[in-house]
Amino acid sequence: MEPRRSIWRTILLSLVALVAIALVVVVSAFFAFTRSKTGKLKDEAAQAGRAPESFKAADDDYFHDMDGGIKLSAEEIKGRNNWIVWSGGNDRFWDVISVKSFGALDFLKTISDHPALKGTRDNRWAYFGLINEPCFQKATGPDPNRFGLWLDVRDPNCPADPYADEKKYPGVQIGARGKTVEVGSYYGYPTGIVGLRLFPNPAFDEEAKRHWDANRYYTDPSYYNDPKLVRPYRVGMSCGFCHVGPNPLKPPADTNNPKWENLSSLVGAQYFWIDRIFRWDGDHTSFVYQLFHTSRPGSLDTSLVSTDNINNPRTMNAVYGLKARLEQGSRWGKETLAGGGLNNKQFNDVLPPGNELTKFFQAPDIVYTPHVLKDGADSVGALGALNRVYLNIGMFSEEWLQHFNALIGGKKVTPIEIAVARKNSSYWVANEQQTPYLALFMLKSSDAHHLADAPGGAVYLTKDKAVLTRGKEVFAERCARCHSSKLPETPNAVSLQGCAGKNYLDCWNKYWAWTKTPEFKKAMRDIVLRDDFLDNNFLSTDARIPVTLLKTNACSPLATNGLGGNIWDNFTSQSYKDLPSVGSIDVQDPYTGKTSSYQMPAGGRGYTRVPSLISVWSTAPFLLNNTVGNNSNYYRIGPSPDPGVDERMKEFNDAIHQLLWPETREKDSVLPDKLAGTVDRTTQRSYLTAGAGYLPEPFSSHPEVAHALAPWLFGKDGIQLGPIPAGTPVSLLANLNLMSDSSSSWGRFEHNLQAIRLVLKIKSDLKKIGDGASDAEINHIFANVEPDLIRLNKCPDFVVNKGHYFGTDMLTGEGEPGLSDDDKRALIEFLKTF
Repeated sequence: MEPRRSIWRTILLSLVALVAIALVVVVSAFFAFTRSKTGKLKDEAAQAGRAPESFKAADDDYFHDMDGGIKLSAEEIKGRNNWIVWSGGNDRFWDVISVKSFGALDFLKTISDHPALKGTRDNRWAYFGLINEPCFQKATGPDPNRFGLWLDVRDPNCPADPYADEKKYPGVQIGARGKTVEVGSYYGYPTGIVGLRLFPNPAFDEEAKRHWDANRYYTDPSYYNDPKLVRPYRVGMSCGFCHVGPNPLKPPADTNNPKWENLSSLVGAQYFWIDRIFRWDGDHTSFVYQLFHTSRPGSLDTSLVSTDNINNPRTMNAVYGLKARLEQGSRWGKETLAGGGLNNKQFNDVLPPGNELTKFFQAPDIVYTPHVLKDGADSVGALGALNRVYLNIGMFSEEWLQHFNALIGGKKVTPIEIAVARKNSSYWVANEQQTPYLALFMLKSSDAHHLADAPGGAVYLTKDKAVLTRGKEVFAERCARCHSSKLPETPNAVSLQGCAGKNYLDCWNKYWAWTKTPEFKKAMRDIVLRDDFLDNNFLSTDARIPVTLLKTNACSPLATNGLGGNIWDNFTSQSYKDLPSVGSIDVQDPYTGKTSSYQMPAGGRGYTRVPSLISVWSTAPFLLNNTVGNNSNYYRIGPSPDPGVDERMKEFNDAIHQLLWPETREKDSVLPDKLAGTVDRTTQRSYLTAGAGYLPEPFSSHPEVAHALAPWLFGKDGIQLGPIPAGTPVSLLANLNLMSDSSSSWGRFEHNLQAIRLVLKIKSDLKKIGDGASDAEINHIFANVEPDLIRLNKCPDFVVNKGHYFGTDMLTGEGEPGLSDDDKRALIEFLKTF
């Protein structure tokens, strides 16, 4: 009884502190944001007088062994270089985030080999899931040429990295560059990790140099937790950081020492562990670590910086079948642009008339486009979707960070405008000039990886033609309506053209009903049984599926960044913003299992685009958050992950079995018999912490004063909020919207009033918890607070591995019985051939 009282007491104290911190941040942020310089700031390149044309696309074919050794044109080579080594000035952004994250993220430590660190080159793959760059060796001591940092050392037997050539690719000379530090290349130096590049820090002046102590940087928290510490280098990130991975057809013999021939540019970072990467010290007692720990390997919340206060891990996208994907836009992807969305680049702007890629845009405002984001929000054309990604990883951060309060939230989010980027960012314009090369590279290199072509893959493929034929028939009747870009001609009554916008749901319902008819199923069987069915088939309709039908976790389709007036307003179509509400869904209380109804909002939210099944044998676990497959902690508690064929097939078999037999999915650790799946809960007692150096004055220089005033909030070394007990639903806290981002003054006032009432209620209830209180009394007090927590929660859907019950008996109301076990097994055999 006493331990339970202690747990609830600490939860309530933690919530009081959370709200208190939120209110402090709101007050301090008010003064900062009233001085916003939105639309007025130039990026570092523009400040230094560099024209966009001065950032010419690299033409070196250094990565020629990657991607199966495919032969590329000069333009396609430039596209691959852009993907793997171009960071477009975002080294500034990641340096800023190292402070805004209270020191949790520090890429300069991530790339280091110092003995005090948990992850170095020797175990980088096992610990981080990151790709060691070929031609490097582990540092055995501090590098005097790198200000004493322990960075990977270039193998002397390898040629020089061509992109680090300062003469060919001269960096931006600004601040201390060219003085206390070198200018460097605008592609930076290689770090020993694919996708991370090293840049001289223009803030590292003589004073910073005198203060710099590399040993203390690795070993002394009082030194490296100083937010005013200036490091000699900044780390930039390319798209390759999240998208380069082991080639399924040619996996490395040594995962810590791959060769370029073992790597693919587009498969996605399937083994990437965000909890250890974004919390460099891997401290399990940190609630920040626990938050990132909800991202399974190969997934992350892409809105974690421009936060929408929704914990929403999504898988790293594998880019397959781009040609078929673009063609699918002609069927499903007619979108209408408006406002800032009209400023997106289209293929028509860069290619001559008559080129096949120019047919996807009709002036002035119609685009036929596939979608990349899981919620189908990016709907402005392929080039616009590509260009947006560079902003999301920090390009033109001078402007981007003006539009929201990074990581924390609490400020009304406003759109970053393409027009402003074109005016004030040389990096942005240079990138717009280069992404057509990237699109051409993807068109050339995004073919499927077939299991039959993988070493030893043939043994996993059935030779029973009858079983394979039955699998094709099952796929045709139950799966192809969503997972094929080859479909029967649609009757006029269910035309797929013009489905986006306010009438989308009516159109979708007609289409879905048609796919249940004998006419559709027969026509679809004929298509699937053809020998060329898999040729140039995207294996997806790219359609937006209502979550009311899909029944997966709702936090992804509830994402707000693409809404009108939000950060990505310019990168979503008007037809997306006009999408209707899908209706209501059932959600469950993570403490009682009680089911309640939640009304999904309109305006773009409520949908998930269909993922492709190309090379599905190599991409397990499944669902948009990698929660269906082997135990979600598989790679964390097991040996170093093996990207070879045998291990991929083990993962595939586990995942596809759980997908088609959903009763075998992971159960919740607290309520296994009451919840529809598992809830992400803290794995051990944890704390919200921030070193004293990150506190505002006078507390930063006198943390003992803060400790004396509020010992339950401030420790002797800074903020230490907790303990938060093991088993606490992470998203109960992570999804709390304590600081309103409403566009309405009254809405913000009303919301903030609710937050204040919650604080007062918790304070009042805490007084009622005496040492002699019974469990019933304590639970009654908590029940008095929990509805307010849910009311302020932006996504009260806590079960993460539910949904996609197609072909099972769990999809009631659809008039189709579950498949037999034999049919499911036959279907699996066909899926292996994709």
